[in-house]
Amino acid sequence: MVNKIFKFALNNIPRPILIRLSYGVQAVAPIFFKGDKFVDPIDGRGYRKFFPYGYGEHQRENALSPGTNSLERHRLLWLYLKNETDFLTSPKKVLHVAPEQCFYGRFKKMKNLDYTTADLNSPLADLSLDIQDMPLADNTYDVVFCNHVLEHVPDDLKAMREIHRVLKPGGMAIMQVPLNPDWENTLEDPTITDPEERHRLFGQYDHVRMYGQDYPARLVKAGFKVSAIDYAQKLSEEEFNKYALPKREILYVCEK
Repeated sequence: MVNKIFKFALNNIPRPILIRLSYGVQAVAPIFFKGDKFVDPIDGRGYRKFFPYGYGEHQRENALSPGTNSLERHRLLWLYLKNETDFLTSPKKVLHVAPEQCFYGRFKKMKNLDYTTADLNSPLADLSLDIQDMPLADNTYDVVFCNHVLEHVPDDLKAMREIHRVLKPGGMAIMQVPLNPDWENTLEDPTITDPEERHRLFGQYDHVRMYGQDYPARLVKAGFKVSAIDYAQKLSEEEFNKYALPKREILYVCEK
């Protein structure tokens, strides 16, 4: 029943509405799903199961945490930020494009962060803007997050260059994307507009490409120095399973 409800919601309810509805779910779900099989490292709570998540045949079991709405990739990024950087403790001016719910409230409350959010449509955004042409000053931010956004953007290289422009020298940008590690090159075709065909080729009805192994080279072309970090390899198998982390997920940490 839970799987059917989530499948229906993901495929039929617009994302801005889903974001608003999810706050009610977050308030009660941790009580019903309390357990010790899984742990969400973002809130530290234990759960007997996570919600399924994904579209069609791409739906994954035990993916979405009931308490924070974090997915596998979010939990991996949180662990990296917590254990490998000073992001949670040092003063940072941050731009967060398309802010994820699991991070939004926490980052807003963190005293060390000067935190600004941006998006075209999200109700969580402070700024409404197009990342292909941002009305923001050069060399402004210490950190920029722009995760699972570029696959929606017509000119992703232009967006990458805009992020590079507003990032301070020495700053960090993390721009995760859906990526098929078995593909050498990114697959994209702007003439494909049919939602079903986009779903088949790019993994989701509103994606305009699926990235391949050339993704870090695209970031370098935009001006970044890129470090490919397989952070899950630093964790034990027990931790990997307990946190329900993603397989074959590389963190591309970019520096200006």
